[in-house]
Amino acid sequence: MKAVLQRVTEAGVSVDGDAVAADFLARKTATLRIFDDEAGKMNRSVADIGGAALVVSQFTLAADTSRGNRPSYARAASPEAATVLYDRYCELLAEQGVPVARGVFAARMMVRLVNDGSVTI
Repeated sequence: MKAVLQRVTEAGVSVDGDAVAADFLARKTATLRIFDDEAGKMNRSVADIGGAALVVSQFTLAADTSRGNRPSYARAASPEAATVLYDRYCELLAEQGVPVARGVFAARMMVRLVNDGSVTI
């Protein structure tokens, strides 16, 4: 399972024009200190600031481009296995006290966000 974490000031996802909203990874996401404290240092987590998470599945993170120009997704989890991981991650993140909004798994989504700095991990 892979994750891309981005610090944003706002985010949303829509499917067909309608707005919708791993133990280690969930804990790390909830506690990763990527938000500024009073001194301007990244020393606060999403849980510390009372923030929320927008979780959007993205199988393209598994793309292999080492052979040619067309990405291969042969190493990506099956949709059945990935759905279980996605749901579990969202549940565990919520258990860490982080409100979770979700995209729709395996849907073609239009994701919009405003990055807060260039913090992408």
